Amino acid sequence: MVFDIEMIRQRYAGMPQAVAQIRKATGSALTLAEKILLTHLHDKGQQPVFRRGEDYVNFAPDRVAMQDATAQMALLQFMNAGRSRVAVPSTVHCDHLILADSGAGNDLPAARETNKEVYDFLASVSNKYGIGFWRPGAGIIHQVVLENYAFPGGMMIGTDSHTPNAGGLGMIAVGVGGADAADVMSGMPWELKMPRLIGVKLTGRLNGWASPKDVILKLAGILTVKGGTNAIIEYFGEGAATLSATGKATICNMGAEVGATTSLFPYDRKMADYLRATGRVEVAELADGIARECLTADTAVLEHPERYYDRVIEIDLSALEPYINGPFTPDAAAPISEFVRIAREKGYPERMEVGLIGSCTNSSYEDLTRAASVARQAAEKGLKVQAEYIITPGSEQVRYTAERDGLLADLEAIGGVVMANACGACIGQWKRHTDDPKRANSIVTSFNRNFAARNDGNPATHAFVASPELTTALTIAGRITFNPLTDTLVNERGENVRLDAPQGHELPAKGFAVDDPGYQAPAEDGSSVEVAISPESQRLQRLEPFAAWDGDDYEDLRLLIKAQGKCTTDHISAAGPWLRFRGHLENISDNLLMGATNAFNGGAVNSVLNPLTGDYEKVSSVAKAYKTAGMGSIVIAQENYGEGSSREHAAMEPRFLNVKAVLAQSFARIHETNLKKQGMLALTFAHKEDWNKVREDDRVSILGLKAFAPGRPLTVVLRHADGTEETFEANHTYNALQIEWFKAGSALNLISKNTK
Repeated sequence: MVFDIEMIRQRYAGMPQAVAQIRKATGSALTLAEKILLTHLHDKGQQPVFRRGEDYVNFAPDRVAMQDATAQMALLQFMNAGRSRVAVPSTVHCDHLILADSGAGNDLPAARETNKEVYDFLASVSNKYGIGFWRPGAGIIHQVVLENYAFPGGMMIGTDSHTPNAGGLGMIAVGVGGADAADVMSGMPWELKMPRLIGVKLTGRLNGWASPKDVILKLAGILTVKGGTNAIIEYFGEGAATLSATGKATICNMGAEVGATTSLFPYDRKMADYLRATGRVEVAELADGIARECLTADTAVLEHPERYYDRVIEIDLSALEPYINGPFTPDAAAPISEFVRIAREKGYPERMEVGLIGSCTNSSYEDLTRAASVARQAAEKGLKVQAEYIITPGSEQVRYTAERDGLLADLEAIGGVVMANACGACIGQWKRHTDDPKRANSIVTSFNRNFAARNDGNPATHAFVASPELTTALTIAGRITFNPLTDTLVNERGENVRLDAPQGHELPAKGFAVDDPGYQAPAEDGSSVEVAISPESQRLQRLEPFAAWDGDDYEDLRLLIKAQGKCTTDHISAAGPWLRFRGHLENISDNLLMGATNAFNGGAVNSVLNPLTGDYEKVSSVAKAYKTAGMGSIVIAQENYGEGSSREHAAMEPRFLNVKAVLAQSFARIHETNLKKQGMLALTFAHKEDWNKVREDDRVSILGLKAFAPGRPLTVVLRHADGTEETFEANHTYNALQIEWFKAGSALNLISKNTK
């Protein structure tokens, strides 16, 4: 089955003329990103000339994708919009709520029982509103999207930060919060700041142990976790054409780790091969027909990239080493030739306790063949894993095909355990079996993120990120300081043996196969379908609109927390066991900022001053106390606040608990938008050093809201407990529409007015 083929036909039929008109209007050669962006303008008559990094633009995405944890809040918001059916093709994928424990055979049935209430809700709301539903076990959202929905030249938004995975098929795919998804599903435009463009030229060809994962691991070290903020990373060059479609997807997936809006590759033969292998022959044929004109950058761009991209980076694939990134941040990049020295100098635990391969980043058929290649060698040479080894296939199609072709048996033969086709440990859904959950230890994964405590809840776990094949080799060795390029291992016969470079297959020689992919089509007419939400539920709660702005300045806000250092969405709204409350705003608000480091109180975590009692209490408890007393509060933070996941709960929770504003040195893109969508103030220090002026017992006023306008700074007044005051400016990036969101109380309040 080819999904949405008529929509794709129409898109491709009009794209050549649209690109020609855009080229004429701009008077310039076009990058691939510009071709896709500007052919998806919501207002077809709009002039396609925008300032990168400055102008907000309204787009019309082709589709929306949601995973089960974020879909709950997205759909609860959409239900308030007053529509009977989604305006664009949309899907829900049940991948986040399945706990990785003992293996797929036990874990999947347990998840179906534990999460039945949520799955029933998602299935019923999907059925009612015309949304495709992928059942638990069908696979990880991004792999399923790549196999079924992604198409070159398309535009998609998804309620998960790794939505850019679809860039592996030449699609602009952007991670967003649920309110953005509700906008598009309601037929409203989707607003995005016109991204800057970073061009990455790839030359040469990968060889040996180097893999597509190493491209993005190296790039993360170059750009850092915020170097791609408000930018699209566009890959080009002869090296790009040597990478498989799923290898490209891996690279695009992890662009989220450098803050990029999205990443994408030009259409090529590898993409066509993948489309055909996954049953989309017509899509490949249609793409072939417009490839040169519409699905790659113009020749002038490729010949003089420095004239068309805001920054150009070149990577020689032939010289690329395997990388290991971490711990605690994905941009701590080290080539394997340097990693051993770094690990020993920094005192990382050398013994490796667990190796995990899979996740949305590296769970393709090709990934499994390369890992299985290493596993087969190990078995032949008398080696077995010296650490726990966990494998997560990306989809039921990948799993079924890999089992048929003997790949899973190869991995299990050396001690591997195959988990359900789900996110599992990558997003903290991991029941780790350990004798000490607080011990300093090392794990290596082929995942994308390695923030402290993300995988297993233990902040002392040193999580490193590598390719699946390198992770497998390190698991066999049982130590992070093993270098398979140079080192040998002693087998069970006492012999020194060396692992050869892995060999893989981009696509299965016998083709993909699957018995039941796990898809449920919606009803043709959902008017009689009842959405399943129990009033007594502790996991689902219907949303009440947030109150509109009262027209006054914010006076005497209480300081909730002055967060010091890295403060990701994991710190603001933890995942793991809290995932069960993703559809219940009141209950999940109990985790508000529980992982953030307090700049006071000795750098404590989840312990802030409650001036109403004089005690140090949980952040959520203090926020609730202020709310009960009718007081607003404010969060103060440092650089790249809200880095990481797209989870809008990190914005909805403070809004629910009467936090009025977040004042940070800088924001991650998705989180800043999420705050604005929920009617909160997202402000930045005009002078970053003003962060130092904020004291623990301050009351904070934000003045100038009555004249709130684009480009006009606001005034912040700190009233210290000793009676003194300090005043400084706060900047913002609100445009006129976003100011209306603020005044209305949330973007959803405006949507409801416009769609009912």
